Amino acid sequence: MVAVMSFNRLFLFSVVLVMTACGPDPQSSDSTTVSNAITESTKPVSYQDVEWTELMPKEDLEALLQPPDEVMNIPDGSEMDQLSSQMSNAIAQANDSRYQQALSSTNVVEAFNNQHIRIPGFIVPIDFDDKQRTIRFFLVPYFGACIHVPPPPPNQIILVDYPQGLRIDELYDAFHISGLLKTSLFQHQMATSAYLLEAASVVPYIETPQ
Repeated sequence: MVAVMSFNRLFLFSVVLVMTACGPDPQSSDSTTVSNAITESTKPVSYQDVEWTELMPKEDLEALLQPPDEVMNIPDGSEMDQLSSQMSNAIAQANDSRYQQALSSTNVVEAFNNQHIRIPGFIVPIDFDDKQRTIRFFLVPYFGACIHVPPPPPNQIILVDYPQGLRIDELYDAFHISGLLKTSLFQHQMATSAYLLEAASVVPYIETPQ
């Protein structure tokens, strides 16, 4: 399915899919302070579930949801639909400059900076350790992004640091990543990301029944 979809339809499709102790010691104020510090340091981190579209400023999302006719009129499965260079030409010829800007937007939602989040996605490996485990990778909202089709906008790509490493058997497996999100621009030959996630947990994605 992914191979025959144009980038625009694929992006819109992904948008639809992703649019879910101890008490104080009365004898000493110092012991109260120590007790509170221990409680805070051992308190489990709560991760906020985030949808991909939440990472995109409202104006960028609105622009991408209203693509120019030159892009939408490309038939599914056609030769032009499958050739990324021709798709790029169609986009370049589009009159809607706001749409073009949104396709390469590095604008972020600052409210997510230094927030603990959990988000699902697909992994595009970048760096490996000596055991061939990926320790740094792009997280993207749909399979094939940055590899088989043009990359999503930078604000829809997350660079993930995961020092303990992860062995990837199949790139079409989806994962849930939990960690500390930061707004940080990173440029790579495959793509540019506008967010950095310091991962604490990487687990296989399991879809929750609706």
